[in-house]
Amino acid sequence: MIFLRGRIIGRLECGRTQREVSEELGIAQSVISRLWQRFQDDGNVSRCYSTGCPLVTTPNEGRYLAVTAKRNRRSTTSDLSRQLSSATGTTVSRQTVYRRLGHIGLYARRPVRCVPLTATHCRLRLAWSREHALWTPQQWSCVMFSDESRFSL
Repeated sequence: MIFLRGRIIGRLECGRTQREVSEELGIAQSVISRLWQRFQDDGNVSRCYSTGCPLVTTPNEGRYLAVTAKRNRRSTTSDLSRQLSSATGTTVSRQTVYRRLGHIGLYARRPVRCVPLTATHCRLRLAWSREHALWTPQQWSCVMFSDESRFSL
């Protein structure tokens, strides 16, 4: 198919009219007209397939969102949407910002609250694991694992 498009463009560049080429190759003149127009616009004869709606943001705006999000890790998607709107004039929803950042690999994460382990903690844990390494399944059945969650019975 690409070869046929090249033949059409070649004939049009040689000075033949669109009607002559359409009659010679048995292709509708509207198809040849669109192909010629596309070739004159961007110099390309291949079809570009796209699915879904066109993007609201440009690649530059996507990069701006990424840089802004990385500079201020605690900013929300609503904040980023407002910053983009004030900087570029493009109004986007917070969901769009969320998706753009997701394509880049930036996702919302909650900071983990855990007790930092000291060298003493590590040494005590290692000693405990060595003591209990040879326990039988019968002995382990008496242990209740809480997954370090705090709860009261």
